[in-house]
Amino acid sequence: MAFQATHRYARISPRKVRPLADLVRGKFADEALEILRYQPQRGARMLEKVIRSALGNAQDPDQTRGRTVDVESLVITDARVNNGPMFKRVRPRARGMAFLILRRMSHIHITLQDLNEQ
Repeated sequence: MAFQATHRYARISPRKVRPLADLVRGKFADEALEILRYQPQRGARMLEKVIRSALGNAQDPDQTRGRTVDVESLVITDARVNNGPMFKRVRPRARGMAFLILRRMSHIHITLQDLNEQ
């Protein structure tokens, strides 16, 4: 059984979060949280919160249909960071020109799966 959590419209560029997602993909959830705890990047905090949310979904009796799930055996099978919408800003430049500034957003998706059920 798979448990998912998503952080949509995260105000961080996907390029900054993807290396962290690559770091934890395929690892146990508790091990991934330990890895992210010592990463200095701001995106590590966001990814950590999404993993904790997915763990909370795994412990919810409504989503598990009455079955007990061993939290230690949950593995991150899918860690995706996709592009979200962009705020577009204009920066004035020399000689009347203007440069476009793109404030990027991300959608962070995490899927946990029980190792015993695979």
